[in-house]
Amino acid sequence: MTPDILTRIVGRKRLRLDAAKAACPLAELRARAADLPPARGFLESLRRPGIRIIAESKKASPSKGLIAPDYDPAACVRRYEADGAAACSVLTEEDFFLGSADDLVRARRAVALPLLRKDFVFDPYQICEARVLGADAVLLIAAMLEDARLQDLAGVAGELGLDVLAEAHTEEETARLCALSLPAIGVNARDLRTFRTDLSASAALLRMIPQDRVAVAESAVFSKADMAQTGARCFLIGEALMRRPALLRELLA
Repeated sequence: MTPDILTRIVGRKRLRLDAAKAACPLAELRARAADLPPARGFLESLRRPGIRIIAESKKASPSKGLIAPDYDPAACVRRYEADGAAACSVLTEEDFFLGSADDLVRARRAVALPLLRKDFVFDPYQICEARVLGADAVLLIAAMLEDARLQDLAGVAGELGLDVLAEAHTEEETARLCALSLPAIGVNARDLRTFRTDLSASAALLRMIPQDRVAVAESAVFSKADMAQTGARCFLIGEALMRRPALLRELLA
């Protein structure tokens, strides 16, 4: 049986992580992180009134292939900032999304907005690396992390001054994240094992999230009607914005 997409992504990421640790030990990364200014408030930005959009910058995806042939992450996030994004998400996964660590570095230099490192994180090294690269928050995906590991990684992020967006795809994952008292929970309409989307299913999961948390609707949002269907106030939108640069202003109008 062919492994699902998430399993393949994590397998490749483990190999790349081993190489990164050999090139730059964790102690060196931590020393560099200690000298950095405070992170920008990712969650603080999402908690402000009104519709809040995390605008995603990415070159490709496993389901859609190449999205932006002339991809320039700095130009992309500058446009998002000018058009009213609350924060930006930058894809750094190399093999399936064609991202890189340098994409995050370039984005950090380009804007003052809080930045989320969008990647497949399972090791404290990756969180420290995110801080050094310029991230203000990291994504933790419930589908690939047990509860104890989620809590450990969230703790590491907190020690480094980073916020966490915890991501669920199913009812069971959403319930787990709610029970862990994580302050921001994203519900992804895209199944990371098949990459199919179901907006109505994600809307039901978003209603499970307590009112005192930040609930973020992720993926499959292409219009104001889609936004309304989710019932959410915060959104993470990627492909639609990459393909239609004017869409962000339309959604916030």
